[in-house]
Amino acid sequence: MAGAAKVVAIERDRRCLPALAEIAEAAEGRLAVVEGDALAIDATRLGDPPRRIVANLPYNVATPLLFAWLARLGDFESLTLMFQKEVAERITARPSTKAYGRLAVMTQWVGEAKRLFDIPGRAFIPPPKVTSSVVRITPRAAPQGEADPEVFARVVAAAFGQRRKMLRQALKPLGDAEGLLARAGIDPTRRAETLEPAEFARLARALTGPAGGA
Repeated sequence: MAGAAKVVAIERDRRCLPALAEIAEAAEGRLAVVEGDALAIDATRLGDPPRRIVANLPYNVATPLLFAWLARLGDFESLTLMFQKEVAERITARPSTKAYGRLAVMTQWVGEAKRLFDIPGRAFIPPPKVTSSVVRITPRAAPQGEADPEVFARVVAAAFGQRRKMLRQALKPLGDAEGLLARAGIDPTRRAETLEPAEFARLARALTGPAGGA
């Protein structure tokens, strides 16, 4: 809590609340403990800006939490989050690499993601069988290409739904894939993992344009 004017801890497991209460008492009013599910809590209402989220995420809800915070990323100075190492690699991956996919595009469209360090399983009790990694995500001044967020997410999901196929095949669920790619100026023989976030934004804009089907 060093340097923070106020820290709000969200804890769902009631077994942890007594220990947190002792810490809150020693913090002299700087720590507030909220019992609840982070998926159901609007983090922007827990404190005034500047805000930062620091979290050891439950692996089973890490992706939904990340997407919820990315939708409001401009409301935070940064997200410093712990993921399973493989997930962290997917979030920070670059185009044309094996790990690059939906997580990387959705994150890097609106933020800059950096993997800070790894944490071995022996650092925890009981030790998990996986290595964890801490990732810091900071908001960009503007997304990499303007697009409606919901349409952008649809395009990314469709493209990576069949990532081994060319885009002219993978994007067929969106309608006229060939026409969509032509309007966006993207080679239909490319595959999803070769596209930068800005190119997905072009596809999203093309989808909602005069000839789009959104």
